Amino acid sequence: MDDAEQAEVAEPDGRTPDGGSGAVEGGRRKVPYWLSQVPYALVLSALAAGIAVVAAAHFKRGPAIIAGALLLAATFRLLLPKDWIGLLAVRRRWVDLLTLVSLAGLLIVLAWVAPQLSA
Repeated sequence: MDDAEQAEVAEPDGRTPDGGSGAVEGGRRKVPYWLSQVPYALVLSALAAGIAVVAAAHFKRGPAIIAGALLLAATFRLLLPKDWIGLLAVRRRWVDLLTLVSLAGLLIVLAWVAPQLSA
């Protein structure tokens, strides 16, 4: 059985049926699942902060914070390997980067042209 087949039949605790740990992949240690979700959690918390700022009627700062969260996600997607980014890897890397950067750019323009309604 090759490494790809062993990865498919690995048990939830990371052990493989032959008793191996399955923790080393190609000479590089595999990242635990919970640690690979940390970048995603950071981006989600920044998005939540931006939405809370928008809900507080700050229509210029909120989209800017959300755009910053999207740029943070793009940075993670660009710099981190695939097994470290968890749920941020949705499509191919270039498609994810193009989508995240273009949405961030649109939100920055929105934040720039939006009128400030709060006093």
